[in-house]
Amino acid sequence: MAQGTFGDRLKREREMREVSLEEISTATRISNRYLQALESEEWSKLPGGVFARGFVRTIARYLGLDEESLLAEFDLARSKEPSPLPYQTLEPTPQEMPRWLPAAVAAFVLLLLLAGAVYGWRRLSARHSAHTPAVSAPVNTPSSASAASAPVSVAPAAPVEKKPAASVPADSSLDLSVSASAPSRVRIVADGVVLLDGEMHSGDTLHFAANDRFDVTAADSSAVLLELNGQAMPPIGTPGSSGTINLSRKDLRQTTRGSSHR
Repeated sequence: MAQGTFGDRLKREREMREVSLEEISTATRISNRYLQALESEEWSKLPGGVFARGFVRTIARYLGLDEESLLAEFDLARSKEPSPLPYQTLEPTPQEMPRWLPAAVAAFVLLLLLAGAVYGWRRLSARHSAHTPAVSAPVNTPSSASAASAPVSVAPAAPVEKKPAASVPADSSLDLSVSASAPSRVRIVADGVVLLDGEMHSGDTLHFAANDRFDVTAADSSAVLLELNGQAMPPIGTPGSSGTINLSRKDLRQTTRGSSHR
């Protein structure tokens, strides 16, 4: 890429291929305002977390650029952003001790001493009662003697049924990372089993495992970013609307080969 800022380079590469922002937005489902913010380097207009990096990776794949190289340029440009001024800590002003505080402390100490005395008296009484033996005279009656001499029959214990141990499932071959830049309801189904059906908050990142496929549904498609085995997946649907996407090994192979669009 030619020398210049990240935004200028990204715009130059797009114009060299005669591709408009609307075409990229339609093909990648990335909002036009996010594309403009990347080219103008207005970082405050971009979502936080891994979403901005996911946008850059998707754009690089669409334009046929090297993803890692473009991500490195993006990280370098964002690292030059001025950091906010540190907060100034104010030293607390000394305050006069309330007049009632010494009396409250004295009352609390007296209450502790009283509770300790009651506890010690109860322990001493319990120890004295434990050392006093209880005397009971045995009473022999004809009925009790005959009961003692009668044989006692014991029923045989029922055999204990042993159940086989549950089999351990094989290692999953698909790993799905789901990150949220804004609150959204998300449903994750792995191999036909529902793993999540609830609200994700901004900044949450969850991982799920499956053997064959994932079915992902989000109430806000632009608020959710997906990565399959560490590789960014296309957006679920159009920004601001709900959508569903199905991911399997086939999608992973296509992502691994990469593609160049003109």
